[in-house]
Amino acid sequence: MGCIKSKQGLSQEDLDFLKSHTRYDENTIKEWYKGFKQDCPNGRLTPPKFVDMYKLFFPSGNAEQFCDHVFRTFDTDKNGFIDFREFLLAIDVTSAGTPEEKLKWAFRMYDVDGNGVIDQDEMTKIVQAIYDMLGAGAVKPTDTAEERAKNIFNRMDENKDGHLTEEEFLKGCLQDDELSKMLAPNVTT
Repeated sequence: MGCIKSKQGLSQEDLDFLKSHTRYDENTIKEWYKGFKQDCPNGRLTPPKFVDMYKLFFPSGNAEQFCDHVFRTFDTDKNGFIDFREFLLAIDVTSAGTPEEKLKWAFRMYDVDGNGVIDQDEMTKIVQAIYDMLGAGAVKPTDTAEERAKNIFNRMDENKDGHLTEEEFLKGCLQDDELSKMLAPNVTT
């Protein structure tokens, strides 16, 4: 699924695919591609480069752990790098997607082991990564990441089976603005 089919740039196949799978028009896709190629001349966004980009947004925090989770979610073919298709599909969902699309994306990020459910440990890992990323400059939460994760988890786990399904996660977030803001920032319901 490489985004570079030729040295000339964006292939027609990729352009057509992105026009039909994102909310972007041809000119916007080409502009995004130009910027992507400037940052990643070989067409591959690697984990270290991804972390460097995130650090620009969160200079006082430790973005590495959070970036690992985001990177894993963007790298849909699991080949260890993000190509332009994966990049633009992810940007589309996270910036222009519906609240439900954004929450489904967030669910995949929280489902660290990819087994289709979120357990307490996975929730704690992500909440801790968010706390770490916010860093010293942020207003410190009054609870620990573990306490926050446990509270969130218990509120969402309707059947109390110790696992959150995508349905429970979506329902919990869509019914609770505070949860939605914490677990999937940029989701406006």
